This record gives sequence, C-alpha cells and structure tokens, in this order.
Amino acid sequence: MDARMNAFPQIGAHDVVFMCSGQGSQHPGMGTDLLDVPAVADVFACASDVLGRDIVGLVTDEGDYAQEQLDQTKNAQAAIAALSIGIGRALMAAGIQPAALLGFSLGQVSALALSGMISDEEAFSLIDVRSSLMDEAAREHPGCMSALLKADEESVQELCAACAQGEVLVAANYNCPGQIVIAGAPAAVERAEAAWKDAGRRFSRLATQGAFHSPLMASACEPFSAHLATVPFQEPQIPVICNTDANPVDAASIRERLVAHLVSPVLFDESVRRLVHVGAQTFAEVGFGGVLAGLARRIDKELARPAIQDAQSFAAFVDAQES
Repeated sequence: MDARMNAFPQIGAHDVVFMCSGQGSQHPGMGTDLLDVPAVADVFACASDVLGRDIVGLVTDEGDYAQEQLDQTKNAQAAIAALSIGIGRALMAAGIQPAALLGFSLGQVSALALSGMISDEEAFSLIDVRSSLMDEAAREHPGCMSALLKADEESVQELCAACAQGEVLVAANYNCPGQIVIAGAPAAVERAEAAWKDAGRRFSRLATQGAFHSPLMASACEPFSAHLATVPFQEPQIPVICNTDANPVDAASIRERLVAHLVSPVLFDESVRRLVHVGAQTFAEVGFGGVLAGLARRIDKELARPAIQDAQSFAAFVDAQES
C-alpha cells in the first residue's frame, strides 16, 4: 500500500465519509426541496453567479426539454456539483464533519471545495472550464462508455485488447466487484459489447456524451493544465481521496492529478476499500440518485451507506447522527 495511505489518519467507527456524486446522476427536480436550506441556496446562488446562468432553473424545470438541457455536460456538471457541495455544507453547518471526502469523477471537484482546497467560486469556475474542454474533446474525438456486468479486471483487459483493433478502448471506471466501465471509440465499444454478450454476460450503455477517463480526452489536458496553474489550491482541511490512485491529495500534486484524471480510470472500488482499511464504516452520498451508495454496498455489505439527496433523507441523517 502507498506510503501516503500508511500515513492516513485512522477513521473512527462513528465518523462519516462524504461521497460526492458524479455526472449521470442528474434529473429534473433533484434536490428542489432542499433549496430553502440556507447553505444549499447559497451554493446554488454562487454557481449561478460564477457561470452566468440559472442553475436553480436547471433543476426546477420539468419535462423532456428540461431533461435534455440538464443532460448537457456543462449543465449536468454544474447542477450536480451545486447539489453535492450544498448538501455537504448544510450537513457541516448542522455539526456533521466528515472524516474524509471521496468524489466520483466530477464529484472529486466537489470534494475539493468541501475540503477547503478551493473556494466554491473557484470550484465552479474549474468545473466550467473542465466541462467545456471535455465537451470539446468529445466532439473532436467521438466516443462512448458501457458498464460491463460480472466483470473482473483481467477479463476486461483481455476484452479491450481483443476488440480495440487499433482504436481506443480502455477500462475507465472500476466501480465495484462485478462492474467495470469501458470507454473508447464507438465501433470498438460496440465490438466489446457484442463479445461480452456472446460470452453470456450483460452490459449497459451509459448516457454520456463522450469517452471520459480515456485517451480520447487527451486534447483537453494541456488547456486544463493551463487553467489549473491559475488556481490557488490550499492544503485540504479534510482528507480527499484521489480517483486516479486511491491516495490522499495535497496542494503540491493536485494540479497534475486533476489533469491525469481526465484520461485515467476512476478507482472508486479501491478508494472505498482503502478507507475501510483505516476504519471507515459509514459512507454518506451527498448528491442525487444514490448510485455511489449502491456501489459502496456492493463493495462491502457491512457498510452504512445513506444517500442524502432530499429534505427527508437530510433530516433523517442529521437526527441519526445526533442520537
């Protein structure tokens, strides 16, 4: 295990890890009954001010057009991050301080804000640049993503090697036991899906607009690095576990690791396991949809894994922590 993880402080049995949701969890109406919570309202107002558009409207509008708007990368990332940061801040205002923070892809930026490494304004500016560059890379180098079920690392590596045929095809997300997401050129992903199906296994195509966390995002790296050079990162007040290596981040390396994050797989499974190794037993998802809470259950069924996404779940979690 990495020396940085050996130095990681032990987490108490009653401590909480906040997990910040990633792109894909967006849905019209998400978090709307929390918008009257001051901390949540403040973060949404900050997002709207920084980005110059109505982020509250993105989540309160309804209908097919609203979903279409919310699914655009720049809008999805802004709304998801606003809700994750807002819920996290509201829980902290209620006296619940996380022992560690873990985000999934986009959620890692939300975690950086909650850790104090960057301000909320800097987080939304970073997200705006990141989402625009990812969207541009996806248009220049079209790709897609697919979740392979009953998958293990060795079989997925073999599948990618066999089906790439000179095109990009890689493992992009190591989610939990039995679920690995691949990303790459559309034809390569289709070949992999067909081969997986022929082997009697199931897959699920993801509703993403590109092959994120793959080499097809490489064109975004240099301009993203240039933007990050202007961001004044502080040392985290709360440990943040990095998606790319499942180790804690620091101010000296965060820029390099955020750039690598664009083209490197998300090691969510390993990140949760390492936190469990140092004592974590409660993983609370702050965001919407409960996807990360579900993955945590598949990683370790003994974990407490509440999903705080609306007024009811928020109140229940605060009450449980106070009792």
